[in-house]
Formats: sequence, C-alpha cells, structure tokens
Amino acid sequence: MLTISQTEIKNRLHFDNPWWETSCIEQRYQDYPRRFYFASFFKLVKESSINRAAVLMGPRRVGKTVMIYHAVDRLLNEGVEAKKILYVSLETPLYTGLSLEKIVNLFQSEFNHKRHDGLFIIFDEIQYLAGWEVHLKSLVDSYPTYKFIATGSAAAALKLKSRESGAGRFTDFLLPPLTFAEYLAFIGKVEDLIISVVKEYEWQEDDWAAKNIYELNKEFINYLNFGGYPEAVFSNLIKNDSARYIKSDIIDKVLLRDLPSLYGISDVQELNKLFTTIAYNTGNEISLDSLSKSSGVSKNTIKKYIEYLEAAFLIKIVNRVDFSSKTFKRATTFKVYLTNPSMRAALFGPVDDEHKAMGALTETAIFSQWSHSGNIDNLHYARWNTGEVDIVWLDFATQKPDWCVEVKWSDQPCSDSRLLKGVISYAKNNGINDILVTTKTVLKTGNFDNVEIEFQPSAAYAYTLGANILNEEVLEQRVAKLSVQ
Repeated sequence: MLTISQTEIKNRLHFDNPWWETSCIEQRYQDYPRRFYFASFFKLVKESSINRAAVLMGPRRVGKTVMIYHAVDRLLNEGVEAKKILYVSLETPLYTGLSLEKIVNLFQSEFNHKRHDGLFIIFDEIQYLAGWEVHLKSLVDSYPTYKFIATGSAAAALKLKSRESGAGRFTDFLLPPLTFAEYLAFIGKVEDLIISVVKEYEWQEDDWAAKNIYELNKEFINYLNFGGYPEAVFSNLIKNDSARYIKSDIIDKVLLRDLPSLYGISDVQELNKLFTTIAYNTGNEISLDSLSKSSGVSKNTIKKYIEYLEAAFLIKIVNRVDFSSKTFKRATTFKVYLTNPSMRAALFGPVDDEHKAMGALTETAIFSQWSHSGNIDNLHYARWNTGEVDIVWLDFATQKPDWCVEVKWSDQPCSDSRLLKGVISYAKNNGINDILVTTKTVLKTGNFDNVEIEFQPSAAYAYTLGANILNEEVLEQRVAKLSVQ
C-alpha cells in the first residue's frame, strides 16, 4: 500500500504558505475588509508576555480563516520573517493522521528553525484532530517562544476542552457572524444611515440613531436575510441564492458532516429534523416535550442534540426567570435563538418587513449582537402567568436584574399602554429603572403608569449593541479612569 511521503507533505506546506516565496498573502485575502474584531484578536497573536495559545472559535463561514490571513499579513508588514510563519489547515486530507508535533518538526527541519526561535504556528480547523487540546498544550509547554494559534468551528466544544485540558495555556477568542454594525460598514452605508448621539456623561456607552429609519430598516431586512455572512455581503450570486449557499455550504456541512464526525451521530436525518424545528421557532419559547412531539425524537436524545447544536454555534439557549427574577432549578421551558438570523431565511425563504416572523427574527437579530460578549450568559427572559419580557439582564452577584428590553417590530406600543403591561409590571416588581422597548420606526421617551420607557427603533438598537460590545474594553477603561480621578 502506498503511503504519503514527507516530500509530498512539505510540498503541500509550501503550497499553503505562499508567503514563504512571495513575502505576502494572496491578493484576494488582502482585498477582504477586516472584521471589527481583528484588532482585539491580533493583540492575542502578538501577546508574548504569557505563554498561551490563541484559540479562535466561531461558526462556519464567518471569516475565521480570512482573519488568520489578515493576521499573517500584519505580521509580515511588521517585519516578521515570512519563513517563521506556518499555516496548516487540518481539514486537508494530506495531513490526516499527522500529529501536531510532527507537523511542527517538519516545519523546523524545512528551514532549520531552532527550539528558541520566535515562530508563529497556525492550526486551522483544529477540531478535526482527536485529542487536539492535549497535543496543543504539550506544544505550548515545549516551545514557550513559539506562538501557537488555532481555529475551530465547534465553538462550545472547543471552549469546553480548552478550559478542561488547556487551563492556563489557551486564550479563547470568539468570532461571531457579522454584527449589524459590521454589515453596514462592509456595504459602506454607515455615514449615510447612522448618526452619533451626543452622550450626557463620559462614562456612558456610545449611542446611535438613524438618519433615515426607513432606509435603515431596508438594510436591516437585508441583514436578516443574508447579512450575517461576509461572503454573502459581497456576492450578488450568493445574495440571490442565499438558501443554496447558507443551507448547502454551511448548515448541511455542520449537520451532515461536522457533528456526526465529532460526536458519532448515526441518525443525521433526526438531527436535521430537530434543527429545522428549532430554526422555525427561533426567538420563541419551547420545551423538551413540545420538541419531542413535533420532531418525533426522544427527550434524552434532544438534550444531547441541543448540546451539539450549541457546540457548532448554530443555536443559543436562553433560560427563563420568573416574575421576581428567580431562576428555575429544573427548567422545563426555554428560548432558543439561531446565532445568525440569516439561517432561517435560508431554510424557509426570505422575509420582508410585513412577514409574520419579523418579530421573532428581530429578537433573534438583537440577541445575536451579544454573541462575542463575555456577558451573554447574563441574558435571560422573564415569563409568568400574566406576562413576559423578552430580554432581562441578570446580575449574577446580586441575582437581580439591572435592565430589561421588550423587542417589538411595531410602533403600536408607543401609543397603546396595554401592550406594555408586562414590561411595566415586571420593572416595578423588580425595581428596574432602565427600560427599553424597541419599535419599527419611533424614537422617543414616554412615561406610562409612572414608569419612564425609552423607545428606540430595533434596527438602530441592533447597530448600537453591535458597535458597543466591540468597545466593551474601551468603556471599562473609561469608567476605571473616571473612578480613579
């Protein structure tokens, strides 16, 4: 039987690392705009004061590999020698069966690198190597002057393993689908559609409003239909056939290949049916019982599948609190959100501003802006016998809510207090003063039943969230500075 030779492997390494000969990345990668998250990620790439690998996580097709190439480009521009940067995609069949250490050794021998040289070594789609976390930790310990960077699409699984086996050796970085703020920047319409709102105090988060809410809403609809994926934003072919691109190239690969190979799932049709049911109900409250009845899958199997779907970053589970903001020890109901609202349009067709799913999709889009935030698990929803509130921020230290948001794709609540009974009664019962209700077009502040409510268009709020979460570190530094003064 023929075996793959080291010469063939080294030839492939040269093919995957063209900068060894050209000293630059390919033009097509240079032409892609940088994600807003690039600067924060590149800090991890250059971090040398602590001996840790950077693990870039996120769902398929959100730009992880492109961001890796942009990091290589920046390293080259900063004077790092081209032959000190190695990129390896572990999806490549030629590397199957090779250990990470063997790949590193081949790289060392090819250019006579020494153990204490400053090398940058990138393993793309690392989850395809069984026991990757043990191997990567060993390399980090063995070569403290090398910087190891890994990427993977099974975000939750990677995060769990990096914490268990790579404690103190891995730094996780999550790259979510495009935020609405990034989407507008990518299509060059921020200046046309968004205006900055002057802050009253320096410590406050930045806020933005729509110059033309009707035009902003049009782009928000486009964002819901295809805007979560960078490639879809720049390709008219993909825009016009997003169902084929997103479903076949993204969802099906995860459901039919990634998850079965990672978790040994034999009945992929069962998994696919469950995901389809969940996707159709994004933003709605569901239960294991209802999922079991509608999909025909047992509850125990559903629990496992939900964990796998979260691991693949296709969905996010949000837990419920009661009228007094108490959590449930045994949650029988919960909300499930698609991490990218574009997936629903790919499965069930595009939406317009009058579509019956707009309310749930708007809520899904707003929730998805939180994907990169380390505080996403603070988000809950409240429901009790006579009412509910869509988003509640629960402070884990005090177990009390700081603020709440009711998401609407309608202007009717601005003039009909009956539609605000739930959020008003919840706010009063929990002493919440920070209350926001999103609308379709209206921006104003109103007082209902002695409760002040801020009304803001959903599209503008989604933009604000996406932009501010990227600036969380800046805001924290600003607050810390003011507290010292």
